[in-house]
Amino acid sequence: MERKIKTRVKGYRAVDGAGVNLVRVLGNETVKEFDPILMLDSFDSINPEDYTAGFPMHPHRGIETISYLYKGKMKHKDTLGNEDTITDGGVQWMNSGSGILHEEQVPASVRLLGVQLWLNLPQKDKMSKPTYNAVRNDEIEEIKIDGGYLRLLAGKYETYKGHQAEHLPFDYYDIHLEADKEFTINVNEDDSVMAFTLLGDAFIAGEFIEEKTAIKLIDGDSIAFKADKEGSQILVMISKALNESISWAGPIVMNSDEELNQAFMDLRSGNFIKEKLYIDK
Repeated sequence: MERKIKTRVKGYRAVDGAGVNLVRVLGNETVKEFDPILMLDSFDSINPEDYTAGFPMHPHRGIETISYLYKGKMKHKDTLGNEDTITDGGVQWMNSGSGILHEEQVPASVRLLGVQLWLNLPQKDKMSKPTYNAVRNDEIEEIKIDGGYLRLLAGKYETYKGHQAEHLPFDYYDIHLEADKEFTINVNEDDSVMAFTLLGDAFIAGEFIEEKTAIKLIDGDSIAFKADKEGSQILVMISKALNESISWAGPIVMNSDEELNQAFMDLRSGNFIKEKLYIDK
């Protein structure tokens, strides 16, 4: 059965970090509908003043942050000792697990275009060991499809495999379709599937979807896409709904108010970081 659209959410202008202008698409109000994806922010600017203030050092616990920059640069630094930069076409993937502090600097570029999403961690993995991974542009397979190509950012597509998530199954596609071209992907009937029109309008499941809009699809085994007359770039995220309770405040997402309060107590007391950075002397 072909999937149909259940919900659509149009992004709106917002400011975050030290003064980064972005489009906020998903947040607190959409967590149940888009489970397990908690948040989605979109970046799209040719004016460096919109984003070079960046995101100063801040905490996370209980989530994975996944940043995909189709265009631009992002520098990452964290309390595990990681310092890394992704550029055009790369992905930064951080599991905050039991607790991490990190910062993201966004240097000036010709254009900044991409998204950051927060993927919820299962309750059993909320206090897992934090990790950081980068997937470089040249490590991402570009697969030819009817009317364009698909960049396999993570997971699998047919017989192809990309970077594998550690805690939840997560297939992440960047689909580029030429003007008026059509394409269909097959999915498991009970997968949690959403899409986001990163660039250009598109027709998804037979409905017209404006640029910078997220959609959630009902159960089914296939999804139909069609580009508009200018061509379309569509991100598709496929995972499994957790159906777990959520207690969320700022950069921390847990399963109960008690766990959330404990996280902020840990921050105030200096006990937030459970995995210390050890350097051999």
